[in-house]
Amino acid sequence: MYPCGNCRAVAVGPDGRCAACGTFQQQYQQPPAPGGYPAAPSVGMPTGGVDLRRGLATTLTVLFAVALPALILVLVGRGGQYGVIGDMLDDPTSVTQKDLDDADDFFLGAWVIFVLLTLAIAVVWAVWFRKLRLNAEVFAPGGHRFSTGWAAGAWFTPVVSLWFPKQIANDIWRASSPLGPHAVNRGLLNGWWVTWIVAMVANFIGNLRYSMLRNKVESSTYSPSLSEAKDDIESLHSILAFDMFATVILMAAAILALLLVRQITAMQEQRAALPPQAGPMGGQGYGPGAPPPYGVPPQGQSPYGAPQMPPAPPGQPGQQYPPYGHG
Repeated sequence: MYPCGNCRAVAVGPDGRCAACGTFQQQYQQPPAPGGYPAAPSVGMPTGGVDLRRGLATTLTVLFAVALPALILVLVGRGGQYGVIGDMLDDPTSVTQKDLDDADDFFLGAWVIFVLLTLAIAVVWAVWFRKLRLNAEVFAPGGHRFSTGWAAGAWFTPVVSLWFPKQIANDIWRASSPLGPHAVNRGLLNGWWVTWIVAMVANFIGNLRYSMLRNKVESSTYSPSLSEAKDDIESLHSILAFDMFATVILMAAAILALLLVRQITAMQEQRAALPPQAGPMGGQGYGPGAPPPYGVPPQGQSPYGAPQMPPAPPGQPGQQYPPYGHG
């Protein structure tokens, strides 16, 4: 036996160290070296930041369901005005001032109800749309062209309200698709947007023409000839017909909006319910691993180095001596 490679005591173990040094080395275990870099995170849907409460969607559904009958009343009111003006063209003596006032009062009452419902829908819609945008940010971080503030503000910003909301809706729809962004069917979304824009433009033009002609006819300086008065009444008759058409388009847009609320709410619920999926390449770590902390020897190496063989005892070359002297 040879002395211990650490303390030069009698070696008793096969590793060249005494019992004390061997026990100490067993207690001083080398911490495991860091492994490779972690695998890619799971691509499952994080539900922690997704707001799936249906209060806003339910409120919008109820408001649209109430707004549709109000639009029907508006259409009936316009139809009443259209009929009275038509009777004037056929026989001016058959229509009284009371007939004109009754038709106007009915339309005005229906219009006020519809405007109040529209204001409520606009407020709830903006809040609901922003919530959709926040959920879509969880589904697809960084995959959106506009911030969450634009999701609410774009609807009330002149000019850009004609295309910003649609681009935001496209991003939300793509991120919320349960089948992935490359399997998106935007038929309902596109149909609703086109119908909405056509209805808004048509109603704006119809109301503007009606207001201008009505102000002209009711002006105190209005004193037309018989032919001019007939031309103005015919123009008013055609304007009312156009406005009735615009109201029908607006009803179609309201129906599509109701379906859109239900569809995109269901899409986000399905998207959030998707189970987690494994990361790419089986989720294994990659890379050689980070270096050990400062002062810690690499894994597999002793902190005091490898045991050394004891030096040969003095004497003649080749002469053998017992390790503990002569007996």
